[in-house]
Amino acid sequence: MKIESIVTIKKELKHLPKEDLLELCLRLGKFKKENKALLTYLLFEAHDEDGYIASVKSTLDELFEGINTDSYFYMKKTIRKILRQIRVYSRYSLKKSTEVELLLYFCEHLNALRPSIHRNITLSNLYQRQLLSIKKKISVLHEDLQYDYNLQLEGLDR
Repeated sequence: MKIESIVTIKKELKHLPKEDLLELCLRLGKFKKENKALLTYLLFEAHDEDGYIASVKSTLDELFEGINTDSYFYMKKTIRKILRQIRVYSRYSLKKSTEVELLLYFCEHLNALRPSIHRNITLSNLYQRQLLSIKKKISVLHEDLQYDYNLQLEGLDR
């Protein structure tokens, strides 16, 4: 089966009646969990970005509470899993400020973890890479947001 381009799919969707579009959307939602999550975001949470960020932060809190701190090996696996979740949540929003805010929250939690992530080279490097990533993402935002986020970032850099 040849997969068509987005442009071709868009043209075809323009010719479909409303009922068929609704059926296609529901079928996409049933097909994969990420599709259903994206539809949920677009329908119920896209209008309230602050509420969306708060709900994602509460989800991240639960994930951080579940980290097995007995071994750095288990910590690394869980931390990478959390980071993947943040990337998925950020892709739903498409707003750079949302991604920056979630990554800053992630880094704050990493700093608060006990035993300290800075005693493990891999986790420390992951943390430093996230700080660099945040700096790059902040540079494309509005000046006022840049100032606010840079203040938060300086608090993490210490």
